[in-house]
Amino acid sequence: MSNLQGKEVAMAHEIYIDNGKPSMMYVGKEPWHGLGTKLDRPATAEEAIRTANLDWEVEKQPLFAIGVNSMGTGSVALSIPDKFAVVRRDKWGQRNCPVLGIVGAEYTPLQNWEAFSFFDAIVGQRGAIYHTAGALGEGERVWILAKLPSDIRVVGDDIANKFLLLSSSHDGNSSVQIKFTPIRVVCQNTLTMALSQGPTIRVAHTKDLHQRLQEAEKVLGLIHNRFDQIEKSFQGMAKVKMNEERVSEYLNLVLPNPRSPEDEKGKRRAEQDRAAVEDYYINGRGNQMKGVSETLWAAYNGVTEYIDHRQRKQTRDRRLNSIWFGDGYLIKARAFKVAEEKIKPWATPKLTYGPL
Repeated sequence: MSNLQGKEVAMAHEIYIDNGKPSMMYVGKEPWHGLGTKLDRPATAEEAIRTANLDWEVEKQPLFAIGVNSMGTGSVALSIPDKFAVVRRDKWGQRNCPVLGIVGAEYTPLQNWEAFSFFDAIVGQRGAIYHTAGALGEGERVWILAKLPSDIRVVGDDIANKFLLLSSSHDGNSSVQIKFTPIRVVCQNTLTMALSQGPTIRVAHTKDLHQRLQEAEKVLGLIHNRFDQIEKSFQGMAKVKMNEERVSEYLNLVLPNPRSPEDEKGKRRAEQDRAAVEDYYINGRGNQMKGVSETLWAAYNGVTEYIDHRQRKQTRDRRLNSIWFGDGYLIKARAFKVAEEKIKPWATPKLTYGPL
């Protein structure tokens, strides 16, 4: 619940609600709680911003502390040096104006239209389709999700669509980021890739922000090469046959027990998670397909399906926040990294030597 009187935020979900309007747009199937505005055709970045109720700008405002004057007879406003509040320009001065973040003097705001227009120039010209755009929390994080025209074919009819996820924040805690987010068609698992691998775009909010965005634009030309590498990794996983020992080893690395041996609750949770993933490995959607069953690809998808579809005390878009930006993303990134490391040793047959 907000601690600022008059501030209107989403209570049962994390989609930002501003004056009764959900800050979200989508193309195609209605997502989550049915919030947001549906478009019947692919959107440009400009349309996505307007339809998702993101056509506002932010600015920095100086911070002050209220103290007592030297005579002790009244209050005085004291300026806090080099600290600023990030606020919405159109709401500044209103009682429901949210403070999106506290930042330093070097922080340069990046407007929603700037972040999305930058993305538009990269993927729009290649026929990308914007699927969703919106804001979480009180508007401090915004995102846009774009589908690229080609697909990843792993094995047989098992296909993953190519998506790119751009996120930007106004809280000063994270840079502009672009993540590789293939989505497996058969079960809609989001196979979010670790940002530490391949060409990564992280643009800090500093005074040379716009120059760095132009440089990042050149790096994005490597996106298709990175997706080729991802496709080869997925195909490599499908070639690795699994047995009970390998499944156990893989899951222990992806979902390990807590470091403290005294954390019995954490240990039970880890054991429950591994057991649930093992069930998805065997019975998950698409995991009984020819060429998929009993492979490392099935084990990896057991993790991703569990993370995306597990039922805990989360609403659907809280789960979305987790699988894109939170602990769910970190687990899936670890699952991908561990699987990549296992491809070569597990795919190479062990040599045996008979007597000379």
